[in-house]
Amino acid sequence: MRKVILGFGMSLDGYIARPDGSVDFLISDKESEKLMGDFFKTIDVGIMGRKTMELSMKMHGGVYQSGGLETYVFSRTWQPGKRDGFEVVKGSPAALIRRLRTRKGKHIFLMSGELGRAFLQADLVDELYLGIVPVLLGEGTPGFPGGFPQRDFRLVSSQIFAKDSVALIYKRASGK
Repeated sequence: MRKVILGFGMSLDGYIARPDGSVDFLISDKESEKLMGDFFKTIDVGIMGRKTMELSMKMHGGVYQSGGLETYVFSRTWQPGKRDGFEVVKGSPAALIRRLRTRKGKHIFLMSGELGRAFLQADLVDELYLGIVPVLLGEGTPGFPGGFPQRDFRLVSSQIFAKDSVALIYKRASGK
């Protein structure tokens, strides 16, 4: 079955962006780029919220670069429909995941903080793929906004990089 993998880079204190939305604190090096390249070979669908899409587009000159991913964007304010390289959707995350899981394909990458809460509430997250950088921001956008029930995971992989950042991969503990 296609897994839903919630993933992002974050600070030691759990923030995925500064208060202004910037992510300049995230570290990139050859090791982490290889790890991310290997990860992207295992997915073919990306899901994100509107704010994450807007940030991605801002970082790429106003356009979305899908990298070959079939991309869905949940938004309460944008009209549903296909755009350049992505589709805006409304409704429940569970309905979209049910539909995607009926199709053959690779895994599904959930790139979001706030939208991640809805996926965790609906018990849709199978794995966590976290990059943690050695910085404390003190404020910003939390990677795991509260408001979902306890979900148990087990560590299956960890990797330390040259600049003291780490990658952690967790799978849902049995009993999901």
